[in-house]
Amino acid sequence: MGIFRGTGGTGDATTDATASQVGTDAATASTKANEASSSATSAATSETNAGNSATASASSASGASTSASNASTSATNASNSATAAASSATAASNSATAAAGSATDASNALSSAALKANNLSDLANAATARTNLGLGTVATTAASAYATAAQGSTADAALAASAVSTFGGTLVDDADAAAARTTLGLGTAATTAASAYATAAQGNTADAALAASAVSTFGGTLVDDADAAAARTTLGLGTVATTAASAYATAAQGTLAASALQSTSTLNADKITTGTLAGGTY
Repeated sequence: MGIFRGTGGTGDATTDATASQVGTDAATASTKANEASSSATSAATSETNAGNSATASASSASGASTSASNASTSATNASNSATAAASSATAASNSATAAAGSATDASNALSSAALKANNLSDLANAATARTNLGLGTVATTAASAYATAAQGSTADAALAASAVSTFGGTLVDDADAAAARTTLGLGTAATTAASAYATAAQGNTADAALAASAVSTFGGTLVDDADAAAARTTLGLGTVATTAASAYATAAQGTLAASALQSTSTLNADKITTGTLAGGTY
């Protein structure tokens, strides 16, 4: 290849051709340089992208490692859960077996138990049950065999049938008071108030009592007096009526009380027939 000597130089055609080739080559080189620069830029970008990809890959690898670890842990947990489930299944089986045994025991116990719906009819021995309850023979005796509260405070105070006479039996079985009065032979007076009849004070018997028609008008004013003083007033009596007889001269002292010897009278000998005078002035 010839040497380029600059513009304006002289040379032969070969030299010119070489120069022309050099120019072409220079242009090509410049293009290639540009392409190389572009390639270098692209390579740098690719390298950056590769770095990013590597970082992402590293992160992904780390995540994958973590996921693998988590998966391993989950697998371990799953294994433990499966073991626990197996243990639970075994325990459940044991519980089921125990429950079956309990059910059998309960069934056996129930078969010998008294049921509420049977009202004690399923007891093995009613007599023994009554004894265990402390019941006496009265528990199986009809109530009609005993005296009621109406016959006495307690049974031992009740009226025995043997104490009732034949007549008493005809009386105590009467349905009501009217029937009982008929049995007793009572009349209508038996149910009449005592105030409707005369009392013994009015006579020995009612038919001897003083009838109202036998009392005069004056007698009515006397017998209705409240007391003796009022009756004396009705009778027109004075105070002497309530004075003792000893306070007055007797008939033996004179025909009349007015003619009796008074304490202030002069005593004449001719008036004295018998007797003894004691004391005084004569």
